[in-house]
Parts: sequence; structure tokens; C-alpha cells
Amino acid sequence: MAARPTWQGHLKLSLVTCPVALYTATSSAGDVRFHLINPATNNRIRMVATDPDTGPVERSDLVKGYEMAKDEYVLFDEADFDKVKLESTKTIAIDQFVDETDIDRLYWDDPFYVVPEKGVGVEAFAVIREAMKSAGKIALGQLVLRGKERQLALEVHGKGLVAYTLRAHDEVKAADEFFDDIPEVKADADMVEIAARIIGQKTAEFDPTRFHDRYDEALREMIKAKAKGGKGVVTAPEPDDTNVIDLMAALKASLKGPAPKSASGRSTAKKKKAG
Repeated sequence: MAARPTWQGHLKLSLVTCPVALYTATSSAGDVRFHLINPATNNRIRMVATDPDTGPVERSDLVKGYEMAKDEYVLFDEADFDKVKLESTKTIAIDQFVDETDIDRLYWDDPFYVVPEKGVGVEAFAVIREAMKSAGKIALGQLVLRGKERQLALEVHGKGLVAYTLRAHDEVKAADEFFDDIPEVKADADMVEIAARIIGQKTAEFDPTRFHDRYDEALREMIKAKAKGGKGVVTAPEPDDTNVIDLMAALKASLKGPAPKSASGRSTAKKKKAG
């Protein structure tokens, strides 16, 4: 079944316009999800909206409230929200171009694939795409998505474009709030040189297929075991903290690589005899 577009409209660069569709580039379909079950009856629990004074309330009768002070709310119904709802212009107008390095990665948010609609608009899309590729720039534009205006960053990706929604400035916390208290420490030049060599040894091409959520995998294994009547549990131990006193030794050991292992999986490195 073909994916349904999240948004359909036009991409516009000056006088060049083409019809496009946006598709969500990520998926949470593979996430492990649980329901609340009453073990006494094995019935799934349903969450019921409840007023502490009157009991259960129909969700359709509820309104939203903004807390001004403790236990003091300003109430809003759907008619209030309709007054500030933005009408979609159905157009992504490219306002300016910037270097990718000019956008702090903290601002990048959800990605969407931008695909041209079939027909005469494909050529116009190709013109915009190739012009962006030639300039080596990121395009900035705006879009009304689900009633909310979002800033977009668009970059060339293969035969298409990827549009990232950008977080607003007030959504990103200042790094100084967290980094200012980090003490000034002059790194030992020899340690830095060894660490740089370790980085060189571990440098490789980015391969996202190697990334796994060990907790998610452990949950799936436990689900399989319980479904079969077993009680197997998969653990993922955390690594020990580096001992600052042995930092140089740890760096040198890392540079050499792990000690070779025997068929039993035990390290074949010799231990010093006591005494």
C-alpha cells in the first residue's frame, strides 16, 4: 500500500513553481508498545476522564485550560482555537539560501521527503533541485502544517529533496546554561595525541544499519520468551566509568586494541603472579 502524503501543495522558487507532496521520512511503527492489563481479569484497562467531584465525564464535553496560577485556569473551546488557526497557503516559498554549517544542528527537527507530483511539474522540480545542488546551499522556507506555521530547511537528497522542520529559537535552550560550569582543564598533549590516533583507528563510513536499540531488542526477546512460557531476560550492562588516575593507561590500551580471546571467549593475556 502506497504511503499517504502528509501535505500536498507547491514548491516555489521565485517564478518557478511545481506541485509537490511531503511524506514523513521516519517511522515509529517498530517501537514496542504495551497496554495496561488487569492481571485479575486479563482485561485491557480503558482510561476514563474523571472529575474528582462528579465522577466520569465524556471527553467530548471537556475544554482545554491554560494555568495562569495554581488552580486558576483560562478556558478555551474549539471556537477559540479556530480564531487563531492559520490557513494553509499550500505553498512552500523559498525565502533565502544559507550554508548548511550556518544552521546549528540543535534547530533541525522532523524530516520529510519532498517528492514532485507526476506530470509537467517534474521538470520544474528538477530545475530547482539542480540549482540548489550547484549552489551547494540549504533552502529556507515556511509551511503551515497541521494549523501551525513551521520554518523549513530543504536540502538536496538524491533525486529528491528532504525538508526538515526547524525548532523555534525559544525552543532551544542556551548551551551556556549547562556548559559554563564545566571546569577549565588543560588536556595533556600526549593523551590528546593518543586519543587522536584511536579516533583514526576507529574512523569508518557512517552505517546506520549497525545501530540497534539494545533495550528494545531485549524487550522483544523477553516478549518471545514469555509468549513461549519461558522467563528469559536479556541484559545490557553499562560500561564502567574511566578511572581518571589510569586515563593514560586506558588510552594506550585502547590504542593497542583488546587482548586476543581464546575459543572459550576468555582473554589470553597473561596475568601477573601475586607475590
